Amino acid sequence: MECQDIIENVLCRIKAMKGVEDTYILSEEDKEKIFELEKKAEGAVLMGMGVGDNRGIKEVLKRQLIIAFTTNMDYVWPEGPNVILMQYGEKVGEDIYDPEKLEECKMCKDMMVMGNFVIYRSAVPKPKDAKKEPITVVLPPQKCKDLEEMGGLANVVLASPSTPTDEYIRSVMGLKPAVGQGTFIIGFDIC
Repeated sequence: MECQDIIENVLCRIKAMKGVEDTYILSEEDKEKIFELEKKAEGAVLMGMGVGDNRGIKEVLKRQLIIAFTTNMDYVWPEGPNVILMQYGEKVGEDIYDPEKLEECKMCKDMMVMGNFVIYRSAVPKPKDAKKEPITVVLPPQKCKDLEEMGGLANVVLASPSTPTDEYIRSVMGLKPAVGQGTFIIGFDIC
């Protein structure tokens, strides 16, 4: 199958995913801009919790072809965690969407549940003499089963962009911010 045919099939497959509205193939210029935006966002305090580390975007940017897409409220997020809180090299919290697992976490004295976030109290070391390390908000790379099942693709990875990258993607796609609308970026290599 020709590369262009594979790309067209990928675009069709992404648009067929529940909750996906539009797609956009990133240019080299877009990739460079996103790299810079994400680098800047890393140093910023995220949601008042700490510094950011968007590992998902870093992985996506290593791929041969990268596609951004917009989603609405019907989009089903990848199986999590989608956000991991790290401190001193240890996982101190994560988002959990499984209602049963959340209920189990609420019963555990070592865990504090806030919405769909679980904080592991005993995981945070408290060294008396060490300088306090800020929490790192990690956005890990995600899988995309819809594309992994396709032939002709390798190293498929999905990522959620930072707010500045989300705004950039919307601007290059000619979109205005809308309630319930989000963006994702997916990257892959063509076999």
